[in-house]
Amino acid sequence: MFQETILQEIGHVLHSRKETIAVAESVTSGFLQLAFSQIPEATTIYKGGITTYCIEEKIKLLKVDATEAEVENCVSQNITEQMAKNVAGLFNTTWAIATTGYATQVPESEDKQFAYCSIYHKGDLPVSKKIELYPHTNPKDAQQFYAEAILFELHALLQPGL
Repeated sequence: MFQETILQEIGHVLHSRKETIAVAESVTSGFLQLAFSQIPEATTIYKGGITTYCIEEKIKLLKVDATEAEVENCVSQNITEQMAKNVAGLFNTTWAIATTGYATQVPESEDKQFAYCSIYHKGDLPVSKKIELYPHTNPKDAQQFYAEAILFELHALLQPGL
């Protein structure tokens, strides 16, 4: 399902640096958590994750701004940044990843499929971006594409350690 080499390299760098990671997912619905659980000796680097689909749970568990969450349907770059920062604090990790977006075309997304992702590292957000898809992508394929794109982003950030 995921590129094993990338996962092994991510794991190697995080192990060698003695760093940890946590995940806050919405649109990817556990795909990233599944990927991190596949890394050899995952329990030493992957502390856990949380999947929140509804606005109320993002507000309650991930402490995103309630007003912005309501206005943006909890789908914005700033919301993912808040999710990433807050899941890092929740799990006490050096790294965190957050996603939110649309795996299907719906009126709230103007019938487009896209996701926002943010990668947090020790108080910084080296990645915070929008990932867009072709229209009519199968929802499962969309979720997997988003997860793989985010893993590639993390892998690129870790390149100096490889």
